[in-house]
Amino acid sequence: MPSLIAQTARIPRLSRFAWLMGLYAENHARLSRLFAPAGLAPGGYRSVVGDGLDLQLDVLEQHRYTTELRLTYALRDPLTGEPDPSAYLRLYHDARQLEATHCYVGRRWQDVIGMYPPPARVVGHRLRMNTFLGKWLEYLAERGHGVATLRPVDGGTASGDGTKDLAASA
Repeated sequence: MPSLIAQTARIPRLSRFAWLMGLYAENHARLSRLFAPAGLAPGGYRSVVGDGLDLQLDVLEQHRYTTELRLTYALRDPLTGEPDPSAYLRLYHDARQLEATHCYVGRRWQDVIGMYPPPARVVGHRLRMNTFLGKWLEYLAERGHGVATLRPVDGGTASGDGTKDLAASA
């Protein structure tokens, strides 16, 4: 019996942080397969597949090692006028990671976890956001969104000014 206990004690456990890093890697692969955003010029892009939910992909900034993006439907929250749902993403090219830095689904992160949350709450919030992102990217792929359906939008981002949107949501 003691040898049985010793064997089970050697099984490594995955921490929440390690799980989060795994989500970042999976989401990087999903987004890269869908839209190849590292090669897109800054500006707005729309993907239309005929289901009535046009997808908006805004490339806010392109840097050597990162790309800043916003992914949303062409829908607006009736109360705020903001695109909703909306996910702000940071794509790390060298590390092959995609992080949802914040999501706007009716509320800001400060309203969800408070101004000075403990680290465990921050990791939990990031796990939820990036799990949502992974499921959303899978759904988009199933609906037929991808590089072939992506077209540049005249006038830039969904609201016309990505810098304003990013500053307002931070």
